[in-house]
Amino acid sequence: MTMQTRATAVEVKGRNLSGKYLTFALGRESYAVDVRKVREIIRMTNITAVPQMPDFIQGVINLRGKIIPVIDLRVRFGLPNAATTDKTCIVVVQIQAGANTRRETGLIVDSVDEVLNLSASEIEETPDFGTQVNTEYLLGMAKIKDVVKMLLDIDRVLGGTELQALDQTSTAN
Repeated sequence: MTMQTRATAVEVKGRNLSGKYLTFALGRESYAVDVRKVREIIRMTNITAVPQMPDFIQGVINLRGKIIPVIDLRVRFGLPNAATTDKTCIVVVQIQAGANTRRETGLIVDSVDEVLNLSASEIEETPDFGTQVNTEYLLGMAKIKDVVKMLLDIDRVLGGTELQALDQTSTAN
């Protein structure tokens, strides 16, 4: 791969993907989210269930007086359930919910690993899996020490229907 190809590989969907990412695990897979989207990382806490929500929306938490919806990323991605451990935590991220609307949302992850500074040479476009597989929520793939880390477009992890459900959790309480 030439430097020209590597430089354009990081320009995925019109965005420069190099930068700092918070990495976390779901099962044996490793994911990363732009650190600028992360507001804080908190220990697992009691989550208040909200009736008639999609399965992946676990409910809401009260974070210093602010009601935050909490999403189980394992369920959202169709992964098998896992027991909560002392490493399970909630990553609070800020998502773009509309043209001028930002929303804080908690993401339940198995464990948080580290913050990585990814360069253009470490990031590749998401492979084409065919028309039956939606990879719109993936920005790209990073290769770090023989481990592939999936770079999440956290704004797209939740589509339109899911955002409407999150709006209901905010107004339900």
